[in-house]
Amino acid sequence: MTDAAELAQRFPLADQIPDEYRPLAPIHQRTYLVDGELRTWAGAVQTVRSPVCVRNADGELEPVVLGSYPESSEAEADAALAAAVAAYDQGRGEWPTMSVAERIACVEEFTRQMLAQKRQIVQLIMWEIGKSFADSEKEFDRTVEYIRATIAELKQLDNNCSRFTVVEGTIGQIRRAPLGVVLCMGPYNYPLNETFATLIPALIMGNTLLFKPPRFGTLLFYPLLEAFRSAFPRGVINTVYGRGSVVVPRVMATGKINVLTLIGSSKIADQMKKMHPKSNRLRAVLGLDAKNAAIVLPDADIELAVKECLLGTLSFNGQRCTALKMLLVHQSIVDPFLRRFGEELAKIKIGMPWEPGVMVTPLPEGKADFMASLVADAVAKGARVLNKGGGERAGSLFRPALVFPVKEGMKLYREEQFGPVIPVVAFEDVEEALEYVITSDHGQQVSLFSSSPDQIGHLVDPLVNQVCRVNINCQCQRGPDVFPFTGRKDSAEGTLSVHDALRSFSIRSMVATKQTPANTKLLDAIVTDHKSKFVNTRFVF
Repeated sequence: MTDAAELAQRFPLADQIPDEYRPLAPIHQRTYLVDGELRTWAGAVQTVRSPVCVRNADGELEPVVLGSYPESSEAEADAALAAAVAAYDQGRGEWPTMSVAERIACVEEFTRQMLAQKRQIVQLIMWEIGKSFADSEKEFDRTVEYIRATIAELKQLDNNCSRFTVVEGTIGQIRRAPLGVVLCMGPYNYPLNETFATLIPALIMGNTLLFKPPRFGTLLFYPLLEAFRSAFPRGVINTVYGRGSVVVPRVMATGKINVLTLIGSSKIADQMKKMHPKSNRLRAVLGLDAKNAAIVLPDADIELAVKECLLGTLSFNGQRCTALKMLLVHQSIVDPFLRRFGEELAKIKIGMPWEPGVMVTPLPEGKADFMASLVADAVAKGARVLNKGGGERAGSLFRPALVFPVKEGMKLYREEQFGPVIPVVAFEDVEEALEYVITSDHGQQVSLFSSSPDQIGHLVDPLVNQVCRVNINCQCQRGPDVFPFTGRKDSAEGTLSVHDALRSFSIRSMVATKQTPANTKLLDAIVTDHKSKFVNTRFVF
């Protein structure tokens, strides 16, 4: 049996799917949320096919159809934008003028309703994007933890502002105020968690939203539409579907979007920002491309480096912006490193997302072909695939490929693969590895493997000026969520963390007056009689 045929056999027959993991009844979504109403859709729809296939009686692979969702047009985008603009009402709307405690109560109610939908959402994450069931469940739980941590952080932030400051005869109170209307677009690889890492702080700070779900991972938000509708005031959150090339230019060109938040491609982000007629009025919070490198030095613990690099390159098929996408290994240890890496690579489990311990699962539409094209380009230019069967594919399954030696001129050298292809470069002088990071278009993270304080110290100092996180003897990663998550160059704009995201979606605003008896009495009356939700000294518990 060929490697490709063996991979094909890992797809199940329909009756081989365990009952507890079978897809729920197909969801044919015919509603969308605009202006506090779940409106009925009767137009064109987009069919949702899982990356998971089943084998039919003839042995052919057929993607599982999960349902469909509206493929809305410019008219629906216009309506969604109008609702968000009206709900913000130039900062006079119910939501932006609501007290912090009241907004927190709305988010808590939303979270309560979200928890009731956990089973269906986890199943949809697994089936829509092929993520393992265990990781899909972790994504849901981590998202709930993120929401709760955001609420706790906002309470602390607001309580720290619940006082007046007197400087040089001026009394002032400084708080965070919303920015306006936010266009929120999340990624397919962490469709719930990374979307909510921007959507929730944008909401809780008083902004109103247009939310466009990712192409892969749209249906999983359907169980949350009623929660969005009932937990928040009318028009605060509005859903936009359809092709991004149709609906996004429409809303951006109006100039009514105040904040663009996107987790995705830097090229797409650049295009979208240029669509806005007044770029100086547009704030962007972006998580973009990355080509994170691991630098493995001669004195590295090879066993540790192999373990961390394997996880770093292949967790969720390498479909993470924080994945290790280039391994730079010193020439003196490259042979034993590759041998051990290949041995451990051969042990990983490839299969369906419900299988215990599975690491490599089916890829979304077209991704396997793209991985194969990158490997073919490298091989044509002198590289080799070192692991048996590496680069073979069957349907949406792709066997990870360990590719060496990769060099300048190969697509894999600079292009972000975002999948299970592991390029390796050997270097003789550490300056070569440093130069790779310096000349990269990306600047998110790097991993260093060494036991030498001198070597680590020598590299950390220049690297922190090239990337935003240096990981010592461990893979690159986002969490914990209290740490800043950002990047330099083409990798990010703005900073996301529980702490930073609240500030990214708001601005410091101040009420001030001269310190006179009349003004002091006036402020005291405003506070004592609760005349303002901004000017107050209340404590949020």
